[in-house]
Amino acid sequence: MARKRWTFAIALMLVLALFAAACGSDDGGSSSGDEEFKIAFVHVGPTADKGWSWAHDQGAKYLEANMPGVKITTLESIDEGPDSQRVFEDLAADGNTLIFGTSFGYMDPMLAAAENFPDVTFVHATGYKTSDNMGNYFGAAEEGRYLSGMAAGERTETNLIGYVAAFPIPEVLRGINAFTLGVREINPDAEVQVVWTSTWLDPTKEGDAAQALLDAGADVIAMHQDTPAPGQKAEAAGAGWVGYNTDMSEFAPNGWLTAAIWDWGPFYLTTAEAVKAGTWKPEVVYGHMADGMVDIASFGPSVSDEMQALIETRKQEIIDGTFAVFPDPIVNQDGVEQPLGDIFGMDFFVEGVIGSPKS
Repeated sequence: MARKRWTFAIALMLVLALFAAACGSDDGGSSSGDEEFKIAFVHVGPTADKGWSWAHDQGAKYLEANMPGVKITTLESIDEGPDSQRVFEDLAADGNTLIFGTSFGYMDPMLAAAENFPDVTFVHATGYKTSDNMGNYFGAAEEGRYLSGMAAGERTETNLIGYVAAFPIPEVLRGINAFTLGVREINPDAEVQVVWTSTWLDPTKEGDAAQALLDAGADVIAMHQDTPAPGQKAEAAGAGWVGYNTDMSEFAPNGWLTAAIWDWGPFYLTTAEAVKAGTWKPEVVYGHMADGMVDIASFGPSVSDEMQALIETRKQEIIDGTFAVFPDPIVNQDGVEQPLGDIFGMDFFVEGVIGSPKS
C-alpha cells in the first residue's frame, strides 16, 4: 500500500512540474523577449587589418559590450559582388535579425537579399540605395580629410603629395578633393597626384603605388586604403604620410602626420536598439564630426604646434557649422568654377589634383 502511495506522489509531482513549466512559458519566463538578439557583420577585409574592417569591428565590440543579450557573428574577407548575396541570405536564414554589410560593393547583393527576407533588417555602409527593410550609412570623412590635408600642406617641401586611392567612386573622390583643399589652404602651390590601385586591401600593390609616387618626387603620401603599406614606404623614403580609418601611427611613427578616423560604435548600438524596439526606419544616415562618427587621429612629430592649433581651430569651426569643407561654387581641376552639386554623386577633381577622376 505504501508503495502505491509513493508512486502516486511521484506522478503528482511530475504533473505539477509540467503545469508550472507551461505557466512559466505563458508569463514570459522563456519568451522570445529573452532569446538572443542575433546580429551579423560582413566585412570586405580581415578585422585585423587595423584599417577599415578593424574600425567597424571595434564598433561591433562596442555594441556587444553595451547591449546585453546580443550574439554577434562576424564574417571577414567576403568578396564584393553577386556572390555576397548568398552570404547575406545565409545569415538571414540562420536567424540574424540585423545584418550590416560594410563595403560599397555589397549594395546591390544586399538589396536583393533584403527583398527575399523582408522580416530581416539590412544596413549597408557607403551606398545610397534603400528599401523597406534596408538602410544605409556613412559619414563625412571629408571633414577629417580636409584637416589632414592641412598637415600635409605644411609638411611638403617638393609641393608634390602622392595619394594612393582605391576606386573612383564618390566617397573616394570626396576624400581626395577635401584633402587637396586642406593642403592648398596652407600651401597654395602644392599639388596632389593620384594613383588608382583598384584595391581596398593589397599591401604589395598599394606599397608599389606609393613607391612610384615617391620616385616621381612626392615627399608626403596620403591614402584611401585599408593597410599601412603606403605609409611604410613613405617612412622608408624619409617622407611623411597621412593614414585613413584609424590611428595607424604605430606602423610608421616617424613619417606619421595624422588621419581621418572613424568611431562606428554609437551608431551600431543605436541602430540595434531601434531594431529590437521595433522603431527602426530605413534611413540614410550620414554622420559628422559634430556627432563623433568622424574625427582626426593623433599628430605625428613633424606637425608643428602652430599647425596643430590651427587644425584644432578649424575642426571646431566644422563642428560649429561655421566652416564648410566644400565651397559652393567650387573650382575644378581645369580651373573652371562650377556649382558644387550633390556631393554624394561627386565625379570630378578640384583644382590642384593631378590625375583622372575616372580611373
